[in-house]
Amino acid sequence: MSIWGKILGGAAGFALGGPLGALIGAVAGHAVDRYRATQAEGEDAGDPTRSIAFTIGVIVLSAKMAKADGVVTRDEIDAFKQVFRVPANETANVSKVFNQARKDSAGYEPYAQQLAGMFRDNPVVLEELLSCLAFIAHADGRIHPAEERFLHEISGIFALDEAAFKRATSLNRKPDENDPYELIGVSRDASIDAIKAAYRKLVRENHPDRLIAQGVPEEFIEVANRKLATINGAYDVIQKERGFT
Repeated sequence: MSIWGKILGGAAGFALGGPLGALIGAVAGHAVDRYRATQAEGEDAGDPTRSIAFTIGVIVLSAKMAKADGVVTRDEIDAFKQVFRVPANETANVSKVFNQARKDSAGYEPYAQQLAGMFRDNPVVLEELLSCLAFIAHADGRIHPAEERFLHEISGIFALDEAAFKRATSLNRKPDENDPYELIGVSRDASIDAIKAAYRKLVRENHPDRLIAQGVPEEFIEVANRKLATINGAYDVIQKERGFT
């Protein structure tokens, strides 16, 4: 069963807990126990609950982001369906969660904070989630200033540094608008050895198999592959500029 078939499963909300689980419960029509921090702390990286949390997190925070600029464009909806491989028979389920999140009076902070707690030992997963949000925000060809602020605020809750934020939003810029050193996370006067080490670490952390093992559903790997290609492109630029292989 795909991740979309699981998000409104009878046990999904109970397994997830917290504000994310409560929102699923509201959509599915069942109650959800109050989230406890110890539940998140005890989860294994391979726990399918994490994949459900990631998926619901993208949907819910996308809905909250849509409220930031007050408009949900057809381009944003189409980008979500296509890039995240939402099959036609699951569109209604995704829409239910999205619409419930938009109607929900709570702000985005409780959801972002729950995700930050669940993945605090795997910040690359949080960076990937931010990448998904940025990709959706840019689907209509631009990021609204309110969406930009929203993404910065989410990044802050996730405790991501500026380099991670730049990588997460790099797909929204033309290649020549990206600072390759920023994307790799090194200064311009970094040694070649430091550049190579930083690049290898990024490639290792952003490998699709590693991300899936840490909770990113396969349905979202397309964005991860695009970001990894951007990282590789930045490294190529630095190699040519600094003259090393």
